[in-house]
Amino acid sequence: MTLRGGTAEDWDAISNLLGRVFHHTPSPEERGVEGSVFEPERSLVVADAGTVVGHAAAYTRELTVPGAIVPAAHVTGVGVAPTHRRRGLFTRMMHRQLREIADAGREPIAVLWASETKIYPRFGYGPAAQRLVMNIMMREVELPAAARDGRLRLVEPLTSIAELTKVYEDLRGTRIGWSSRDERWWRFVLADLASRREGATAQHGVVYESADGPTGYALWRTRSRWNDHGPDCEVQIREVVAAGSEAYRALWQFLLTIDLARTATVSFAAVDEPLQYLVDEPRRLGSNLSDALWIRIVDVPRALTARWYAAPLDVVLDVTDSLLTENTGRWRLTVDASGKASCTRTDDAVDLACTVLELGTAYLGAVSPATLGAAGAIRELTSGAMQAASTAFGWHRLPSPTEVF
Repeated sequence: MTLRGGTAEDWDAISNLLGRVFHHTPSPEERGVEGSVFEPERSLVVADAGTVVGHAAAYTRELTVPGAIVPAAHVTGVGVAPTHRRRGLFTRMMHRQLREIADAGREPIAVLWASETKIYPRFGYGPAAQRLVMNIMMREVELPAAARDGRLRLVEPLTSIAELTKVYEDLRGTRIGWSSRDERWWRFVLADLASRREGATAQHGVVYESADGPTGYALWRTRSRWNDHGPDCEVQIREVVAAGSEAYRALWQFLLTIDLARTATVSFAAVDEPLQYLVDEPRRLGSNLSDALWIRIVDVPRALTARWYAAPLDVVLDVTDSLLTENTGRWRLTVDASGKASCTRTDDAVDLACTVLELGTAYLGAVSPATLGAAGAIRELTSGAMQAASTAFGWHRLPSPTEVF
């Protein structure tokens, strides 16, 4: 079996393999949409007598982290044919991919969504962000009335990319967990494949306009249902993006009062989603937590200096990385009063000891070093270092993952 770089000609075979691995049959339309963002130069293929039996890839995108936007390898499409499991192919692909990302020197971190959460810690990925999933009883919640100066306007998402992009880009620099979207990625995100609707309508869009132009938008679809009591429609909310409380309230007021609907589902909300503190009956939001982004530190000094921090810090980290051994060693992380950091090798006494997994887990500011310390995953060797690091690594808003890639 040969592990090699992928080519554009491999795409159909890769698509078929991923269909088997993730238990769906890709339609020609799906294959075309997913192929539109495929980067063959970042694809790895395992071939057995010419048949593709393993695959791993990455997208070239940016990720918003505390205080900055950072190049991040968006790892995706990882799988092995059921006939070739338990032969070490997955491990070979993940090791080579990490080595290639590190050697290229472009991206200090990698990020992914895990289909099986027990797999990726073996390769140094830490669970860095959760998401809130809501199943809202629409008739049981109410938002406070508020005056507004703007107006809502229905749009067709695919023909309104310029307006959606303006709102998204105005906010992207401050929304931790958001990924960059060029024209190609917007068309991918907004692709409205009938085979994926599961009985729901086409995707709808609404824009909130103020005197300054679009300042918010929402994407949703509905699924018609009726029961013995009458209408029981479900509103499936895909994305709500708003620059300010006025647009935010107006969009949620619109979505939660759609005629004939009784339930609204939300798959991608922040753990600190403001809606929880607006409605009169937050329990009726039906909130549950799920894992979201997993972060792998590829280059310790570059990753730690790429993000900003909430407080000054001077700490020596003893880091272990069994796969990218250049990360192993003692690093002095120094943060000035503005939140900007430097990170250099040192022989000074260690304050905190951890692996790259714990650094990745704490990287987005959602999980504190103190929490990891309580779990025994980070060791404090200097009294007070854990508290100082936890304050500095935190951020004023939690991550807000918006899409699976």
